[in-house]
Amino acid sequence: MKNEIQVGFVGNPNCGKTTLFNAYTGANLKVANWPGVTVEKKEGAFKYHDNRFKLVDLPGIYSLTSYTMEERLSREYILTSNVDVIVNVVDASSLERNLYLTLQLIELGKPVIMALNMMDIVEERGMEIDLHRLPEMLGIPVIPVSARKRTGLDILMHTVAHHKDKCIDHILEHHHANIADKFKGHKHEHHKDYPIVYSDEIEDKIDDLSELLINAYHEIYNVRWHAIKLLEMDKEILAKYPLYIHNIVQSSYEGEIINQKYDFIEEVIEEVLVNKSSKVALTDKADRILTHRFFGLPIFLLIMGFVFFFTFTIGDFIKSGLVVFLGAFSEFVLYLLQSVHAGTFITSLIVDGIIAGVGGILTFLPNIFILFLALAYLEDSGYMARVAYIMDNIMGKLGLSGRAFIPMLLGFGCTVPAIMASRSLENMKDRRRTILITPFMSCSARLPIYILFSQMFFGHMAMLVAYSMYLIGIIVAITVAFVMKDRSGKDHGNALLIELPEYKTPNQYTILIYVWEKVKDYLTKAGTTIFAASVIIWFILNFGPSGMVTDMSLSYGAIIGKALSPALAPAGLGMWQIVLALISGIAAKEVVVSSFSVLFQIGNITSPAGMTSLTQVLGQYGFGALNAYALMVFSLLYIPCAATIGVIQREMRSFKWTVITIAFQLGVAMLMATLVYQIGSLFIK
Repeated sequence: MKNEIQVGFVGNPNCGKTTLFNAYTGANLKVANWPGVTVEKKEGAFKYHDNRFKLVDLPGIYSLTSYTMEERLSREYILTSNVDVIVNVVDASSLERNLYLTLQLIELGKPVIMALNMMDIVEERGMEIDLHRLPEMLGIPVIPVSARKRTGLDILMHTVAHHKDKCIDHILEHHHANIADKFKGHKHEHHKDYPIVYSDEIEDKIDDLSELLINAYHEIYNVRWHAIKLLEMDKEILAKYPLYIHNIVQSSYEGEIINQKYDFIEEVIEEVLVNKSSKVALTDKADRILTHRFFGLPIFLLIMGFVFFFTFTIGDFIKSGLVVFLGAFSEFVLYLLQSVHAGTFITSLIVDGIIAGVGGILTFLPNIFILFLALAYLEDSGYMARVAYIMDNIMGKLGLSGRAFIPMLLGFGCTVPAIMASRSLENMKDRRRTILITPFMSCSARLPIYILFSQMFFGHMAMLVAYSMYLIGIIVAITVAFVMKDRSGKDHGNALLIELPEYKTPNQYTILIYVWEKVKDYLTKAGTTIFAASVIIWFILNFGPSGMVTDMSLSYGAIIGKALSPALAPAGLGMWQIVLALISGIAAKEVVVSSFSVLFQIGNITSPAGMTSLTQVLGQYGFGALNAYALMVFSLLYIPCAATIGVIQREMRSFKWTVITIAFQLGVAMLMATLVYQIGSLFIK
C-alpha cells in the first residue's frame, strides 16, 4: 500500500502556486499574472514512486495574521488539517517580500520546504541567489523550480517525501558575533533551534508564555508559535486558549515582532542575494507610463478598444465560414428529415428549435475565442493588476478599496468567479456593495447579443457600439457605488495594498489552458443550457391552451410575453417576443440570441441573410436602431444568469440580500434602457 503525503502549497499572491499545482495534478485551474485568482482552496492528487501526494492549493496570502478571508482560510487549513508538509512557493524575483510569510510558516513548527520559483526573472535582472547559504540561514530545504517550464518538479516532490518529518532540516548557521554574550542569562540558546530569534525582552516573554501554555494545555501543538501569537494579542488564539497573561503582556508586541522579522530578512538578503541593483527592471520603466496618474486610465481604455477591434475584425472573418457551414448543415438535416418522411412536429423541433437556437450561438465562438485570448495575454503579462492600481483613486472616492475593482475586472470574463473574488475584501459591507455592482460588468455571455444587434443596425459602427456597452457597465457600476457610499464618515474603503507583479512574456501553456477552459465552457453551455432553453422556447411557442398551435400569438409564450410587455414598453421593448427572449436570458445570456432565432423562425440568424430577415421583421413592428441600443443596454444591466444568482446566494448567505440584488439590477436596467430610449426619441424620429 502506498503512503499518502498531504502537501499544502502556500505563498504570496502571484508567486506561481496554481501553475505549480496544475503542473503536478494536470488540473486546469485558472492562473493569471495578478493577485486574487485563487479564492478558495483546491485539491488534487498524483502518484510519484512509492508515494501518493495529495496537494492543496491555498489562496495567496502575505501573512498568517488572519485579517482577510484568504489568510483565515489558509491559516485554519494549516493549523487544523493533517498537512504533512508545507511547500512555500516563493517568487525568487521578489525574495525579500516573500520571506516574511516564510518565517511565519517556519514558526508553525511543521515541515516547510521552499520552492524557489521564477528564477528566470532573477537571471534576466542580472542577479544571483546563493542556494547554499539560504537554507543555512532558514534551516529548511530550498529547491529551485520553474512552474512554467516544469523543471525541478521531481526534485521538489523527492524532497517532500524525504523531509516530511523534519521541521528544521539544516544546521542553522547565522555567523552572529558574540552570540554567547548576547544571550547570556537566557534559559535557552535559541539560535540553535530557531532561524529567527527576537530581542531578549521578547524571548523572555515567549519563554514565560510557553510555560503557561504547557501547564494549562498539555496537548497543545507548537508551543512557541502559540506563545508568539499570545504576545501579539491574536484574538483567535486568545479565545481558544484563555489564560491570565496580563502580568506578562500588558500590550501587543505585534509591531515589534514584525520589525524584528524584517530586520532578519534584511540580514538574509544581504548574505544570499548578489547584484541586487545591477539592472533596472523593465517593469519599472513600463509602469512609469502604464500606471501614470493621468495617462493610465486612457491607456487602459485604448487597450480594451484594440481588444474589441480584433474581436470583431478577426472574429467576424472566421465566423463567416461557420455561418456558411451551419446553413449547409441545417439544409442537410432538413433534407434527411424530409427524405425519411419525418413529421412536421419533429422537423420543426430539430430544424427551427435545436439547430436554429444552438447553431446561432455556436457561430459566435470565434469572437469569444479572440476576446478570451486577448484577455488571457493581458492577465498573464501582469497588466491587469495595474488596472486595479490605476482605479484605486477612483474607487477610494466611492468608499471602496481599489481591490474592489478586481472582481469587476474578472467580470469581463465571467460573473461567477468575479463574485467569488469579492472574498478578498475584509468587510462584509464592502463585499455586499461589490457583489451588487459586479454583475453590471459585461461578461462574455452578453457579447453575442452585442455582436448580433450592433451589426444588424449600426453597420461600420458596430465595434464602437459594442465597446460602449463595456464602458456603460463600468460607469453604471461606479455611479451606483457612489450613490450607495456611506456618507457618515464610517466608510470602510481603504488604500489598495496589492502586489504589482513583474511584466513577463505570457506563458503559452497557461494561455492555452485559460482559453480552452473558456471555449469548453461555452461549448458545454451550448450543448446543455442553451440546448434545453431552445427546446423549451420552441415548445411554449408551439403549444397553447388549445394544444399545438400554428399561430405563435396564441401560444403560452405569447401569453407570458404579452402580460409583461407593458412594463418594458417605455424602454421601446414592448414586443412580447422580446420580453420572452429576455426572460429566457436568465438561464444564460447567450440564450437571448438563440431565442430570437426560434421566436422569429429564422434559421442561421447570424448569416447576412438571417440578419437582414430579422431586421425586416423587427422593422415591421417599428423596432429600429434606438430600440436595439436600448435592448443591448437592458441586456447588459438586468438580472444576471442563474449560475451567478446561485453564487450570490452562496456568498451573501442571505436569501433577502439575493432578492434585493436581483430586484435592484432589474430596476437599474429598466431605468437606464428607458432613459436611453426616451432621450434618444427626442433626437431620432
